[in-house]
Amino acid sequence: MAAVLATATGLGAAPASAGLLGGLLCPVTNTLGVTSSGWDDGATTPPTTLAQAEQAIGAPQYYARGIDGSGVGVALIDTGVVPVQGLAGAGKVVNGPDLSFESQDDAAQNLDTFGHGTHMAGIIAGSDGPGGAFQGVAPGARLVSLKMATHDGAVDVSQIVAGIDWVVQHRNDPGMNIRVLNLSYGTDSMQAYQVDPIAFAVENAWRHGIVTVVSGGNAGTTRGTLNDPATDPYVLSVGAADLNSSNLLGCTTVAPFSSRSAGRPVDVVAPGVSIESLRDPGSAIDQNHPGAVVDTRFFRGSGTSQAAAVVSGAVALVLQARPTLTPDQVKAVLKSTAGPLALLDRSAEGSGLINIGMARTASVPYGSTQSWTAATGTGSLEQARGSDHVAMNGVQLTGEQDIMGQPWNGAQWAQASAAGAAWNGGIWNGSVWTGACWCGTSWAGTTWQGQRWTGSSWTGQRWTDVAWTGQRWTAGSWSGQRWTDGQWTGQRWTGQRWTAG
Repeated sequence: MAAVLATATGLGAAPASAGLLGGLLCPVTNTLGVTSSGWDDGATTPPTTLAQAEQAIGAPQYYARGIDGSGVGVALIDTGVVPVQGLAGAGKVVNGPDLSFESQDDAAQNLDTFGHGTHMAGIIAGSDGPGGAFQGVAPGARLVSLKMATHDGAVDVSQIVAGIDWVVQHRNDPGMNIRVLNLSYGTDSMQAYQVDPIAFAVENAWRHGIVTVVSGGNAGTTRGTLNDPATDPYVLSVGAADLNSSNLLGCTTVAPFSSRSAGRPVDVVAPGVSIESLRDPGSAIDQNHPGAVVDTRFFRGSGTSQAAAVVSGAVALVLQARPTLTPDQVKAVLKSTAGPLALLDRSAEGSGLINIGMARTASVPYGSTQSWTAATGTGSLEQARGSDHVAMNGVQLTGEQDIMGQPWNGAQWAQASAAGAAWNGGIWNGSVWTGACWCGTSWAGTTWQGQRWTGSSWTGQRWTDVAWTGQRWTAGSWSGQRWTDGQWTGQRWTGQRWTAG
């Protein structure tokens, strides 16, 4: 059943200033919005507040019934989170293992030195508490943060795969109940999902009951395919909708930067243009995009990353209301209740803009169980990287090896991953990556214990006193010291925007 399009003014009857086109709500006037992904320096249009985004997808119907995502854990594999207002409440964020190259720096461990993860966290589940001015889509949900990337966004595919494996194995740890995984990340790999290691990892999470939400990519029409692993049909892939209107008829539409694909399009779209969320003061994006700051406390950004975060929060609401739904059923309900957008085709919008107001009570469509060819994970780790490579002291990580220099055996890993046994304490793929227990402490309270890497890297060098750079997110280095009073002290972060999702 197709839903009536929800605009930023709300669900249901058309506002007085709106006209109808093919049964879809369209405002009469057109506002020229942001047309490229990234951090919206100097944008002349107002940002999209989370209250507007939440209204557009039908979230207030849940809030009115006391449903806010409570009891649902959302794993955020990203650049970490910092304790800004809205994310610093007791129990709001739990730090899983820091698998980034900065995990060896006590001053940066678990903290978001880049700024992307904090922005996503605010969208998904930020909360000022009762009566507060700011709330994410699922303000009652718990965030389980796994830091993967450094101040310049540098991260390798092997880290992402290891992180997903960790989420699967620890989804039912006391108090976690991880039902959603947000992955605002992807590579430009063209490897078939049927053999791709990242695709296998996200499918494995899906099979273990975790709704895996993946950003479709920000390539517009230039590639004709989604990012890896959004190409995998078992995940919930997301494109970015523009609530500020950008087509000639003035209708809400898909952002021009949102990746199109005729073969495997995104499943749904969600608000993803000029989304106003929490700012990470002194982070790389904060230093490099001062024009994106809104009212000191917030930051505005556009991308399928933001759209995926909106959907992750939305799924947390749906699962609190309907906890027995499987990932396949959640996906089927969201697609069947989504509203198609005007003058667009399936390659851009999939089933359309999510409408969780309708999804709250909609019947699960017949035949919702997916039956695509399952991924095997036996393909190439190097091909999964696409053109994205990290480098240490000028030496790129290439070939069938992980960040520790350990050889990659896809068949052996896939067997362990499927059994939920890829991690053995803090050991993954034969090397020590992290600690082995919830026995550390941080600003977030109990934190997964870190571990010093004593082995060598893919270059044969020790992990101490070296610098990492990302190929796709190439930037400089950081020499700050610690987070204090809402500011990074020491020198400035430098870096370019995260463009992965």
